[in-house]
Amino acid sequence: MNAATFKAPLAIAIAAAGVALAGTAGAQSTDLEQRLAELEARIAAAEQRADAAEQRAELAEAQAEGRLTTEEVEERLARVERRASGEEGFSFNAYARSGLLLGEDRKSLPGGPYVTPAGSVGGAVGRLGNEPDTYAEAILNYRMRFDNGARAHYRTMLADGTTTSNDWNDDSNLNVRQVYAEFSDLPSFTGAFENASIWAGKRFDRDNFDIHWLDSDFVFLAGTGAGIYDVQLADDWRANFSLYGRSFSDFPVSRENPGLTDDTDSLILTANNYVGNWQWMVNGISAADNDERVMEGDGYTAADDGFQTMIAYHGDSFFGLGEGNFKVALLHGQGLGAEVKGLGSNGALTEDATSTRIGVYGTTYLSSNWRIAPALLAETSEDRFASGDSYEWATLNLRLANEITENFEMQYEGSYQYMDLDQGAGGNAVSGNWGKLTIAPTFKPQVGGFWQRPEIRAFASYTDWDEELNEFGGSFGDEGFTGGQWSFGVQTEVWF
Repeated sequence: MNAATFKAPLAIAIAAAGVALAGTAGAQSTDLEQRLAELEARIAAAEQRADAAEQRAELAEAQAEGRLTTEEVEERLARVERRASGEEGFSFNAYARSGLLLGEDRKSLPGGPYVTPAGSVGGAVGRLGNEPDTYAEAILNYRMRFDNGARAHYRTMLADGTTTSNDWNDDSNLNVRQVYAEFSDLPSFTGAFENASIWAGKRFDRDNFDIHWLDSDFVFLAGTGAGIYDVQLADDWRANFSLYGRSFSDFPVSRENPGLTDDTDSLILTANNYVGNWQWMVNGISAADNDERVMEGDGYTAADDGFQTMIAYHGDSFFGLGEGNFKVALLHGQGLGAEVKGLGSNGALTEDATSTRIGVYGTTYLSSNWRIAPALLAETSEDRFASGDSYEWATLNLRLANEITENFEMQYEGSYQYMDLDQGAGGNAVSGNWGKLTIAPTFKPQVGGFWQRPEIRAFASYTDWDEELNEFGGSFGDEGFTGGQWSFGVQTEVWF
């Protein structure tokens, strides 16, 4: 097998993929478009790998001239092919956003999807034209395939975020957010475990899912631990099982001595079940001795355990009305599980805390060049941080885009949030409305689909809210941030 022989099948595959892409360019299904975009990226990467693979094959042939057996040559060439196909070797993925958010006085403004008072309890709002930060993730992957067919995947993810516009940030938040190894296709695994993979380390759970336009996960499971994916319990039923650990650090344990603190581990035991398009997730959470935490008031105790559950449906159409997709999820939690999205991340919840949340979003094309993505996210909770407190909020969001040329589109976003927040005895209680309208001229190397990146956009946003919300605290009510104002800016967003 020579280098030209190796490269020819890959070239044919690339050409065939190109024909398939051309034939589906007019499709309006966002799922299909996302797959096509991913395929295009893989083709480009394969073309680059093919050049390297050709050089390696030539080297292998040269070494084979009297120094390697035929079997050794074939083994080396097989390894080259696996690397060229992406089954083995190094790869790099990234997400990043960065831009300016300026007020009418040309000064930076508070912003972000959790800018409202309800943001303190997870009440996200529309993010277009509302982000003042620079945030970047760099993901390094190395994949291996062994002679017995087993596969290994090693991943490290670095991330950093800041709100300063300076080129050098003295307050860097650089973190190693993921470090794990995952093994799959293990020959020793049979029966229900035949297609299962095992992992250990620090990671984001593989099956987290979100509403991108709100920058809010439906559910976010992450930490350090171990698990197993894709256990086939029945023909249409597969399940994931995991144990994640998180840390509650330096919480006060004495009123008389406020400097006396303690630490504990938050442990999340998860069973994630999939039957067809349905998902049922169950989480048990514990944190030994967290009930010794000193709370702000008297008469209630911090939770040291809890549970959370979620029922979700992943639709392959736009609510049955046309091409597209949708997702809907209902979540409920008690005790430590009352933080229903960021599982196990909040130790300041009371033992009586309860929360219920619903999330819905969908994507579709209205015509060949207009696409739309509505979303709803709402939550109600009681006895969350203090006995008698209550937090209710609901967000409606609509992202609309008009694809004008192959490199330019106009994006529009309307976002509304209602909130009724009562911190209980001794705390603030406010209710009111918040709203934002954004227009964003957007440039892309190629438009088409909800997930096509990178993009560079300018934007103008008008934001207003009820005056009563300024009494809640936080940035609302600060000088220059009292509602009824315009903001302007530019931003880039990248992922691959």
